[in-house]
Amino acid sequence: MLEKLTGMDKEAQAKIAGLTTIGELNEYKVRILGRKGELTALLRGLKDLSPEQRAQAGKTANEIKDGLEEIFNRRAAEISRRDLDLRLQEERVDVTLPGIPNQKGGIHPLTRIRREITRIFTGMGFTVEEGPEIELDYYNFEALNVPKHHPARDMQDSFYITDEVLLRTHTSPVQVRVMEKMAPQIPVKIIVPGTVYRNDDDATHSPMFHQVEGLLIDDHITFADLKGILMQFAREMFGAHLEVRYRPSFFPFTEPSVEIDISCVMCGGQGCRVCSRTGWLEILGAGMVHPNVLRYGGYDPEKVTGFAFGMGIERIAMLKYGINDLRLFYENDKRFLMQF
Repeated sequence: MLEKLTGMDKEAQAKIAGLTTIGELNEYKVRILGRKGELTALLRGLKDLSPEQRAQAGKTANEIKDGLEEIFNRRAAEISRRDLDLRLQEERVDVTLPGIPNQKGGIHPLTRIRREITRIFTGMGFTVEEGPEIELDYYNFEALNVPKHHPARDMQDSFYITDEVLLRTHTSPVQVRVMEKMAPQIPVKIIVPGTVYRNDDDATHSPMFHQVEGLLIDDHITFADLKGILMQFAREMFGAHLEVRYRPSFFPFTEPSVEIDISCVMCGGQGCRVCSRTGWLEILGAGMVHPNVLRYGGYDPEKVTGFAFGMGIERIAMLKYGINDLRLFYENDKRFLMQF
């Protein structure tokens, strides 16, 4: 038994010295010292020895195992050092070469515009609120004075999940949710930036886009307050030199309602292809909060008044940056995005 152990030890040491890769070394280590390895197979014969022989053979086997473990580790370290030296020689860095510039990421233009809109309105005392993108029909339509089968629903071709649940078509539902939470406290002075969904898809429409909603409710709020705040917004966003005009319009949740235009940022109001030769560009819709919407939110329209407005972030970005195709925002083309 001792001769077999000694012979196996000498043979293993010679074999280890000739191995050249870590993979070969690990494979041979399992073959010699593993649970089913050669040393284990030899030790099964201990049962046939006398107690004295068994003790001596067991001691020798442990010494051989410990010695081989150390040799394996030493050879693994030698191979690792050799491999590292080879890699360093192959991958040697020429410090005289010019460096590789580190390209930094940028803020997406829609995020940039959203932050700018938020900055302007929070500077005027508005707070930021958020709401669910998967919304109840009640909040998306009914509580905004758009009952079932109302023709105004045709203006927003929606993605319904069930008969009563849909992807919200605008950020306006948050108006009612906040009013329910705060009623009858005043003032309510919020903006609601967020993602909305409609079944549109072309150069000027996307099935997913972004809006910012605004709501102000207090004592004696008038149309003059609406005009002053939105004029201040338009001039901070596009420049103090711009003219602003208000056109009568219709929204079910406001009365009276208006569309707000600015003088064309491309031609300065002279008339061009972008503004269809009119000299004006529409930027948002607004109006005085309809009494029915105030009631749905828990407020008495005889005691308080308010105004609301909404704008598309993509629309504002397209006008500010002179972009003519909304789809560019979502194509992830670095040539486009790196301009911002």
